[in-house]
Amino acid sequence: MKLYHLSRPLRTMAMALTCLLWYTALTGAQGAPEQAPLILHMLDYMAVDYPEFVQDGVVLDAEEYEEQVEFSEHVQSLLAQLPAHPEQPVLLQQAAQLVALIQAKGPGPEVAALATQLGAHIIRVYNVEVSPKRPPDLRTTASLYQSQCSACHGPQGQGDGPAGASLDPSPSNFHEHQRMDQRSLYSLYSTITLGVGGTGMSSFRMLGDEDRWALAFYVGDLTHAEAGLRRGAELWQSGVGHDWFPDLRSLVTATVNNVKAEHGDDAVSVLVYLRSHPERVTQASETPLAHSSRLLRESLAAYRQGQGQTAQELAVSAYLDGFELVEANLDTVDKPFRSTIEAEMLRYRTMLKNGEPIAAAESQVGRLQDLLAEAQRRLERTQLPASATFFSAFVILLREGLEAVLVLAAIFALLIKAGRRDALPYVHAGWIAALALGGITWFVASYVIVISGATREVTEGVTALAAAAILLYVGFWMHRKAYADRWRTFLQNQLRDALSARTMSALALVSFLAVYREAFETVLFYQALWIQAAPAYVPVLGGLLAAAVALVVLSWLILRGSIRLPIGLFFGATSLLLALLAVIFVGKGVAALQEAGTLPIDPVNVPAIPALGVYPNLLGLALQVSLILLIGGVFAYTHFSAREAQ
Repeated sequence: MKLYHLSRPLRTMAMALTCLLWYTALTGAQGAPEQAPLILHMLDYMAVDYPEFVQDGVVLDAEEYEEQVEFSEHVQSLLAQLPAHPEQPVLLQQAAQLVALIQAKGPGPEVAALATQLGAHIIRVYNVEVSPKRPPDLRTTASLYQSQCSACHGPQGQGDGPAGASLDPSPSNFHEHQRMDQRSLYSLYSTITLGVGGTGMSSFRMLGDEDRWALAFYVGDLTHAEAGLRRGAELWQSGVGHDWFPDLRSLVTATVNNVKAEHGDDAVSVLVYLRSHPERVTQASETPLAHSSRLLRESLAAYRQGQGQTAQELAVSAYLDGFELVEANLDTVDKPFRSTIEAEMLRYRTMLKNGEPIAAAESQVGRLQDLLAEAQRRLERTQLPASATFFSAFVILLREGLEAVLVLAAIFALLIKAGRRDALPYVHAGWIAALALGGITWFVASYVIVISGATREVTEGVTALAAAAILLYVGFWMHRKAYADRWRTFLQNQLRDALSARTMSALALVSFLAVYREAFETVLFYQALWIQAAPAYVPVLGGLLAAAVALVVLSWLILRGSIRLPIGLFFGATSLLLALLAVIFVGKGVAALQEAGTLPIDPVNVPAIPALGVYPNLLGLALQVSLILLIGGVFAYTHFSAREAQ
């Protein structure tokens, strides 16, 4: 993959050195998985150049051919060093086939196809990020090209720039269809980012990521005529091609040759149009339910090929990255129907885990596709009236914030009762920091890096379990204080000092965890509701504001009522509340980790009660029952010990 035709004798050594330097820098800085972009870089290079130098079993350029052999072997070596994965042996087998085919001087189209197939397989297995976070703004890219590229590649991209006249090899001509039609925008971006050793094409990492993507889009579009753009615009606006290019990833990894072979000339026209107007892809991006549907099809395809782990990961993503985002909307339309879909998606994941026959998995996916299609029809038919939109927005924040309010109100009441108002700012800082970090996390997940639904659930699950542990610690501490023999003396002489630095740190930390565990996920739910409600946004904002006011009022009522309780009753009731919240958090934490595929799921026939963290799975219920027994035992021991002391 390169922007220059390579023919110099020392190029192989220079290119190998470049690869070694990038390999050292990437793996040293960020870990072994970062080798994957370098492997893709070389695979694309072979897919484009091999057919040019080996035709009908005849080597047209010996140096070029030797370079192809070396790089195919280098790809095989780097693949073996990637992190262990169930599908790594399949990748290594494909790499060995590529090496053998090149050594045998096999047909160029076969080598190109195998290299492309291997690259696509690596992208999927190691989840390589190959697309921009958002469509690049191409309005100023022409001037960026003139300042950065035209000196070598020429003002029109024909390889005739003044600085390029003395270069050997000469700069690429971006109007050369035979080469450019084999290249994806990702391959152009990769070359701009990494450069090409042994040529005048250096790395342009000093440019921002968005600028490098913008240049890739710009040069990738120079080859095509205005007529193709007009035809592509007409097709796209009439609905043609939306299935071919559902997202930016499908757009930037497509090549003209592959698209033409799969879908014909109309698809090429659409591709040309979208390369000039990438924002159109995101404007017509798939709905959450369509996303779930597509991932389920991909999961079934992986299961048919014996790739059970990949199938499981795709099934988890189908729920977390798609269906879960519209659950609140469906609840306003038909809550039992939503529960049915959720149960069927869990059943499908269980089938994959148990290795059930392919026919059974096919039947289950077919049922899920029908259910998701019906859910989409119901949402479109209902179109969320203002009252339903308001209620959905209200319930989302109230549901996600209620547990945090209970925790915070208990902490505030404790500090006020203890006469430690000086500690209140630290607890305030905890929940404010949690909100801020939740917003930052959402921004990073949306615009900087990819945070999958599974990662989101793991974060929520681990945070919930950590919060449960701290709640237990504070709850047990408060329960011991509930049995102080002389409350007046205790208040005057002990309680102020009883809040040790460790206890204070626990209170501040639990205020942070209680809020953060739901913060940025709540934003995702509102994001999905915002799209569904368009263009009627007022009910969404109204519901959000009403829920915020309700939480503030509820916090005040709980706090006021807690402060007025007798000190003994307050400590006893609050310790019981915190213990109950710990049980709820454990159930929700386990369920989140199970949804992410981190913990096994063993369904049991009990009703789900999400408000109490009760879900129909054996592990979660067993942990909650064990925790209840532990709490009962500790509370009973404290009670009887206090009676004996009295």
